[in-house]
Amino acid sequence: MTQSRLLPRAGLALLAVMGSAALFGAAQSQTDRTHPVGKPLQDAGSFAAIGDASRRSAALFSEAGKVLQHPRCLNCHPPTRRPTQGETLRTHMPPIFAGGGEGAGAGVPGMPCATCHRTSNTPTLSAGVTSVPGAEHWSLAPISMAWQGKSLKEICEQIKDPARNGGRSLAQIRTHLAEDHLVGWAWHPGEGREPAPGTQAGFGGLIEAWIATGAHCPAN
Repeated sequence: MTQSRLLPRAGLALLAVMGSAALFGAAQSQTDRTHPVGKPLQDAGSFAAIGDASRRSAALFSEAGKVLQHPRCLNCHPPTRRPTQGETLRTHMPPIFAGGGEGAGAGVPGMPCATCHRTSNTPTLSAGVTSVPGAEHWSLAPISMAWQGKSLKEICEQIKDPARNGGRSLAQIRTHLAEDHLVGWAWHPGEGREPAPGTQAGFGGLIEAWIATGAHCPAN
């Protein structure tokens, strides 16, 4: 019997996590390791002076776009079925694919995302990175929600479109963005990774106000 067969399943998973962390660390730039806090995000009340509701709505979404277009979100919204990582959206290491079927977006048989990405950030012994990212339901966004390389106007239209957003209403979109634990990871990515701007609550407030003012999209 080989040594790998003697290891319990949890041990194999731990080795996978540590191995992937070493690869993450090897690829991670010094810039990635020096972002202690996220950038500020204006709250919804900051836009109250814009009298025209459609203009105010577009401005609110533009502010929320600082989150939507941040690397913490873009890395899981790639135009291919392969995630990216880091501040520069570099190719994910080790190489990984989204997979299909019932678990679409959660990896392929034999290499699901959950092999390394647990339900919370996993501390590592690597000198290059202090943790492997983790949150409940860790997976790629569906291809219909690919955002990398798109304008904020295009992202806005995607989010509003039930044919592409998973059949969600605007109210359900607000709940997803403001309360979902996986979305919330963007503000708690672990040491060495820049959090998304502001807070999830503040981001949710912007989305709520955007919807209340007609859910208008920016011009570009």
